[in-house]
Amino acid sequence: MPGIWELVIVLGIVLVLFGAGRLKNIGADLGAAVKNFKDGVNSEKKSTVKKKSRAKKNN
Repeated sequence: MPGIWELVIVLGIVLVLFGAGRLKNIGADLGAAVKNFKDGVNSEKKSTVKKKSRAKKNN
């Protein structure tokens, strides 16, 4: 596990490379991507449950 100083150094390098404004946009895009992924997984689970319940009713 990295220590606090390693994380501070990495964060500093990222800020220098991308800038604070672009880093904010990257964070927002990453958050939206994670949310969309979770929504997709949840909808797939619901679809699978519906298919299984239909199969049980047909048998």
